[in-house]
Amino acid sequence: MPEFRTINAGAAQIRVAIEGSGPLVLMVHGFPESWYSWRHQIGPIAQAGFTAAAIDVRGYGGSDKPADVAAYSMEALTADVAGVAKALQPDAPTILIGHDWGAPIVWNSALSRPEAFKAVAGLSVAFSGVPARPFTDIFREAFTDKGLFFYQAWFQDVGPPEAEAEADVRGFLRKFYYFISGEAADDTRPYKKHGATMLEGLIDPQVFPAWLTGADLDYYVDQFTASGFFGPISRYRNHERDFDWLQQFNGRKLDMPTLLIGGDKDPAFNGFGRIADPGAMMRQHATDLRGVHILPGCGHWTQQERPQAVTDLLIPWLKDVA
Repeated sequence: MPEFRTINAGAAQIRVAIEGSGPLVLMVHGFPESWYSWRHQIGPIAQAGFTAAAIDVRGYGGSDKPADVAAYSMEALTADVAGVAKALQPDAPTILIGHDWGAPIVWNSALSRPEAFKAVAGLSVAFSGVPARPFTDIFREAFTDKGLFFYQAWFQDVGPPEAEAEADVRGFLRKFYYFISGEAADDTRPYKKHGATMLEGLIDPQVFPAWLTGADLDYYVDQFTASGFFGPISRYRNHERDFDWLQQFNGRKLDMPTLLIGGDKDPAFNGFGRIADPGAMMRQHATDLRGVHILPGCGHWTQQERPQAVTDLLIPWLKDVA
């Protein structure tokens, strides 16, 4: 296991798993995960000559868990990332890597504080620039207004989503992880109407895919049993607040080395069908995109489903941009 440190990031105490020495590489996880989602990358990145550090995002694991929805805004979470980076490496800019929600968090950390970060990689979610409208408007138009279920709409109201997830943490995680994994067939993703719950129709496979062992699942279950789901789900309740904050950066591009990695079976990679070519879209907003890598058969849990492939892509890029 890496060393754990609790860092005062300014507005929150953030737990960080750290290994190695050298230029700082800060990794940011998504929903519903933890620093542990980077367990396969921390050691190799450290061995390649870097300080490999993976945070528990605010609301998760050993980090602070504020009780206010607004505490999980993009403005707050990017400030946490910047605070951790400055505490661990005060005299030089940091390299960032993020997955799922961690990808927008690192993209926007770099966009809002370009002086603090020298390169940024995203897994699963491409950088799409400063939004022209809140994502709530987009998913309501595409799903809710048509009477269709969309998980982010289900997450908007405080209470029912947390209660559903916390009633059976292990079952929730197994079903959620499986349904957007590379092993899940398209016909196991249920067609649901607006008003359904997250878990309705989701499959709990008899044998879980090998990329998540029983011990791995046990770790996640322990983390979420202790933390609950209010903080993690509240990230989805800040779309309008995020939109307002990001408008000050309108017209700004990511002017630093970037990298994009996704799975061809990951529905988030193409924006749930909205983005025909994530790499082409990202090149409109990032001036130095040094690779777009699409992993065949890989679902949403990129660095866990394809740990060696992701590590083999990250380390040469890290050495090139360090």
